[in-house]
Amino acid sequence: QVQLVESGGGLVQAGGSLRLSCAASGSIFSINVMGWYRQAPGKQRELVATITNSGSTNYNYSVKGRFTISRDNAKNTVYLQMNSLKPEDTAVYYCNAKDWIHNYWGQGTQVTVSS
Repeated sequence: QVQLVESGGGLVQAGGSLRLSCAASGSIFSINVMGWYRQAPGKQRELVATITNSGSTNYNYSVKGRFTISRDNAKNTVYLQMNSLKPEDTAVYYCNAKDWIHNYWGQGTQVTVSS
């Protein structure tokens, strides 16, 4: 089992920045990719960014150049630096971790961007 705890959400004005953190615990040795997803009201959950154990990253086209995913293996933590935030970035952001069999989710953290 893997437990994921997110932090760092909040309310910010358009153009501002936030950094989300996701601390992993438990059977973390089995994880091969971690990432962030988001879900806005009335919409499906969508991928924001992922990072593999080797450091390869993948981004949703809508956040490329504005968001950066990174990881600190010593702290078992993944970060999402969000710059130039837009009102359409408003959503609940979920941390995700995958091993070969399981798909783990955090509880979510609200990000609200005001115009």
